[in-house]
Amino acid sequence: MVKASREAFVLGNTTVAPGGQATIDLPLSLLSDHTPITLTVQVKHGRQPGPTLLINGAVHGDEVNGVEIIRRVLRHSAIRRMAGTLIAVPIVNVYGFLTNVRYLPDRRDLNRSFPGSPKGSLASRLAHLYMTEVVVKSTHGIDLHTAAIHRSNFPQIRCDLSNPDARAMAMSFGVPVVLNAALREGSLRKAAINAGIPFLVYEAGEALRFDEVSIRAGVQGIIRVMGDLGMITQRRRDEAPANPVISRSSFWVRAPEGGIFRARAKLGARVFAGNRLGTIASPFGDSEFPIECPHEGIVIGRNNLPNVNQGDGIFNIARVDDPEAAAETIDVFQDDWEQS
Repeated sequence: MVKASREAFVLGNTTVAPGGQATIDLPLSLLSDHTPITLTVQVKHGRQPGPTLLINGAVHGDEVNGVEIIRRVLRHSAIRRMAGTLIAVPIVNVYGFLTNVRYLPDRRDLNRSFPGSPKGSLASRLAHLYMTEVVVKSTHGIDLHTAAIHRSNFPQIRCDLSNPDARAMAMSFGVPVVLNAALREGSLRKAAINAGIPFLVYEAGEALRFDEVSIRAGVQGIIRVMGDLGMITQRRRDEAPANPVISRSSFWVRAPEGGIFRARAKLGARVFAGNRLGTIASPFGDSEFPIECPHEGIVIGRNNLPNVNQGDGIFNIARVDDPEAAAETIDVFQDDWEQS
């Protein structure tokens, strides 16, 4: 009898043999009408040893791009002969996903509830279950997000660039902008990094909407990371078209007045100090306020609603050391996806 090249993988009460895969339901709770709710995890356990990569979506229940990204990754031909282990959780916030909302029924933000507690709120209990049963089983992780509802994000990676493993993953993911983002208290990324697991956040698109470019870029990014980690054989056509540009910080341009917002600047655009980004006008047509960019940078986020209130964030702009190089990288990225 030939001995397996590695041990089986155990998650919950399920054991996955080398070369096997399983869909595992972790019990969460009962709804008020006694309907059982489970956290569903798919595990693909390669025959050969390697890293354990966790990919998850819908930590915010209305961020659906990640669900589709994971579905496509699981069907990708490159993972058929995979080393290591892939843990895929398309929907972490099951409650929010079922009702198309960002939060849980108690209005708490799951991504401010980690690492959670087995005796806390519903959000805290879900965070605790996810950390103890799933996250700690991984060696690397990618958390898939979109902008909040009525906003759009240009494809970007957010990570702690001081972590060499996270930085390497971010650069291999291959989207145009890598933002050095501070760790937020209660976030999944911070809890994972505190547990010694390098974790990325991929931000792209808009809540409750599929964005094809963001989805395809996310699929290819995960495939590139898996190739860089040695889990799959990297094909030449999967290589990133250009090196990402690093941003050390970003800032919001906010509405100077309430009114009707008309955007001029597009996602991914290079903007200069003094450029007009858009206009806010009175609905009666008797006043108009130009929105000017205070600093040079790249537009990585934008409000999509025409009606805004004073102080609303309407453009998110990344500061970059070399804006010209950033614009060239973004042009290559956009040309690549338009042609594919």
